[in-house]
Amino acid sequence: MGKNCCGDEPIKSAKSHHHAHDEGAQHPQSSQNHGHNHSHDHDGHDGHDHSHGSEEFDLQKEAIPVLVVIVLFLIGSIYNEQLHNTPYAVAEYLILIPAYLLSGWNVLMTAGRNILKGRIFDENFLMTIATLGAIAIHQLPEAVGVMLFFKVGELFQDYAVGNSRRSIKAVLEVRPDYANLKVDGVITKTSPDLVQISDIITVTAGEKIPLDGLVIAGTSQIDTSALTGESIPRSVRVGDIALAGTINKTGILEIQVTQLFGESSIAKILDLVENASSKKAETEKLITKFAKIYTPIVVFISLAIAIVPPLLIPKANLAEWVYRALVILVISCPCGLVISIPLGYFGGIGGAAKRGILIKGSTFLDVLNDVKTVVCDKTGTLTKGTFKVTQIVPEQGFSQDELLSIAGHIEAQSTHPIAQSIKEAYKGELDLTKVSHYEEIAGHGIRAMLGDRLTIAGNDRLLHRESIAHDTCKVSGSVVHLAVDTKYAGYIIAADEIKDDAIEAIQNLHKIGIKQVIMLSGDNNGVAADIAGRLGLDSYIAELLPEGKVDAFEKIISKLGKSEKAIYVGDGINDAPVIARADVGIAMGGLGSDAAIETADVVIMNDSPTKIAEAIQIARKTHSIVWQNIIFALSVKAIFLVLGAFGLATMWEAVFADVGVALAAIANATRVLK
Repeated sequence: MGKNCCGDEPIKSAKSHHHAHDEGAQHPQSSQNHGHNHSHDHDGHDGHDHSHGSEEFDLQKEAIPVLVVIVLFLIGSIYNEQLHNTPYAVAEYLILIPAYLLSGWNVLMTAGRNILKGRIFDENFLMTIATLGAIAIHQLPEAVGVMLFFKVGELFQDYAVGNSRRSIKAVLEVRPDYANLKVDGVITKTSPDLVQISDIITVTAGEKIPLDGLVIAGTSQIDTSALTGESIPRSVRVGDIALAGTINKTGILEIQVTQLFGESSIAKILDLVENASSKKAETEKLITKFAKIYTPIVVFISLAIAIVPPLLIPKANLAEWVYRALVILVISCPCGLVISIPLGYFGGIGGAAKRGILIKGSTFLDVLNDVKTVVCDKTGTLTKGTFKVTQIVPEQGFSQDELLSIAGHIEAQSTHPIAQSIKEAYKGELDLTKVSHYEEIAGHGIRAMLGDRLTIAGNDRLLHRESIAHDTCKVSGSVVHLAVDTKYAGYIIAADEIKDDAIEAIQNLHKIGIKQVIMLSGDNNGVAADIAGRLGLDSYIAELLPEGKVDAFEKIISKLGKSEKAIYVGDGINDAPVIARADVGIAMGGLGSDAAIETADVVIMNDSPTKIAEAIQIARKTHSIVWQNIIFALSVKAIFLVLGAFGLATMWEAVFADVGVALAAIANATRVLK
């Protein structure tokens, strides 16, 4: 055999890989689940039973009973002496007890339900025993005031949660209501759920595209802003993919459906958004655990304050010390923490969704906050993944046309972007009957019979594997080497373009304090070095097979500090094993890939790498606001607890300490939406 100019480098085992040149990225259409299951924690916060369900919050409806209570409360407070002086204080009870029940019914019922379930020590229990105790020592206006201001606090909380929920629901508005099904030339309006694969639907200007499909007739501009945040419409024509949830702006399109509605990208996004808050962050879990310890301690301290001083201090007034104990109970309610912390995370998820970044749970916001290393795939993440043939170099008597014809026939069945570029470059007719014994070799390329000639097309590793004599190994660019009947025929170079905002994305990551941005690529070292240099990356690892990426990522994270986290950004299909291994897996090209929705923790909906830094900044802002709320709430409560114990705080100050802190924390939490 002739000389081989480069020795065989150690090749790591490959996972299923449709095709491989010196470029390691793939874009097959099939989806896969790879078991990327972070633990879900669906435990609610103990006892806090506000109306935070998925139903729409109606401020007008909720405000009516509050207004009634306010009127009764004002009458009962202004004329308290006169009402109290009626026989057995019956008038006072007739005015203030209905006000107490109207404002506090939810609290009383929730406390009762939780006691039956064995969850005694929660904020509802604190409120109940504090106000019933106030009634017992005949402080009815205070009891009603506590419940009333707590109810007003709830109203503001629910309104804030509603606003946060609406920011996420904006994504849900892309859900299509109907599809225009075309059967034998007749168009009928039907539910998207009833449309089958290969059915034909029509979409006129102004209508939402109801299902994923292939455009078979018409051209148009499509508004993708609801899904991607991009304001510039995208052109589509025959042969292009149209995605459910986008809006047809101009022409009439006929689309052949490629996915059932339940399997479409938009359906998966809907499910993702609706369940985005199901994964609790570590901070939320910490506060839940804290409340379980804190609440019973407060109850027993209050009990001690009510009982011990009257027994030990001569002439101590029992009613006065009971009142102090009740004040401490009201001050101690952890409402501000219980509501504002999950609201802060919910706001972070909602704010990210408005910017085209889908985060699958608050736990990932916490992890993103600690990220110091960003590892990226090359194709589809930092580069466009669209290749164009830039050079055809025939050898040993082959012509350029002949080499391109051979490559075109061999690559015709491959879905690899380089294969697509070769097919586009070849203008002649493809006679695929000439191709037989077609075999894809994972991580290497293709071997097939073209007529009666054994032909191979792939990377340099394939030439060595097949013992093909050649003197061209190191080629700058994504290269396809060809050989016919063990004779080296030459190579074709296809260039991949860097994304328009990729350089800015790397600069932004460095600006926000990311220590290292690393690229992993299946490309040859020359191509990877060129792209890494142009982008300003800290380092890169090239010539990786898919499972080699996992090994490379393992080595990177083994060098990180204990508290430092690493994220991996890939296309969500071929990079699935690394996405699964990363602390946070981010999928680019989410709308075009089912696997991106299914496997990643974060989905960047418009493919823009600048969104990586934006996601980290949102996580940091959320984390900061959540801890501001925790410190503020605990500090204020600590001050008022001391004042209450010394008799310097009344029930009214207690109400401020509880409801006031809650409202201030909520107002702070909603900042993350902006």
